[in-house]
Amino acid sequence: MKRAQIITLLLGLFLIINLSTSAQENSSLSVENDSIAQTIPEEAKSKTLSERINDAFVPIVNGLSSVLFWDPFSAAGVYDSTVYDEEGNIAYDDSGNVITSPIRLVVVWLICGALFFTVFMRFINIRGFKHAIDIVRGRYDDPNHKGEVSHFQALTTALSATVGLGNIASVAIAIVIGGPGATFWMILAG
Repeated sequence: MKRAQIITLLLGLFLIINLSTSAQENSSLSVENDSIAQTIPEEAKSKTLSERINDAFVPIVNGLSSVLFWDPFSAAGVYDSTVYDEEGNIAYDDSGNVITSPIRLVVVWLICGALFFTVFMRFINIRGFKHAIDIVRGRYDDPNHKGEVSHFQALTTALSATVGLGNIASVAIAIVIGGPGATFWMILAG
C-alpha cells in the first residue's frame, strides 16, 4: 500500500475509535450534561448556527471594512469630502448628519490595479480593441472550417458564464444606490 493510503486508513480508524468512545462517554455523562445545559444562558441557547457564525466573523468584517472603506485623500488633507449645496452651505441628510463624498481606498486600489496592468501589458486593452472587434464581427471566419459556433457566439457564451448574474445585479444595485457617480467610477476603474 502507498503511504497516503496507509495514512488515510489510520486517520479513519482513529476517527472511528474516537467517535465510538465519545458516544459511550456521552451516554454515561447525560446527567452532567443536563446540569451544564442549565448553566448556559437562554440567550446563547436561542442563537442559531448562522447567528453564531455571523458573530464570529463580525470583528473580521469590521476590521476589513475600516481598511477598505477608508478615505486616504481626505485623511491626508488633499480634499474636503464634505458635500455642499448650491449656495455653498454644508449639506445634511434627513437625520441631520453631514453628507460626505469620500474616495474610498478600494476604489483607489482598483484604479491603480487597472493602470498597472494596462502599462504592464503595454496597453493591450487599447491596442487590441480593433482586433477584438474584427474577430467578433467575423472578419476571420472561414466557412470551410469545421464547427457550428461562430466567434460571436463563443464570445457571448464565455461572457455569460464569466460575468454571471451576480455582477449584473451588483452593477444595478451600485447604480441605484450611487446614482450616476457609480457609473462614472465603474467606467474609470475598469
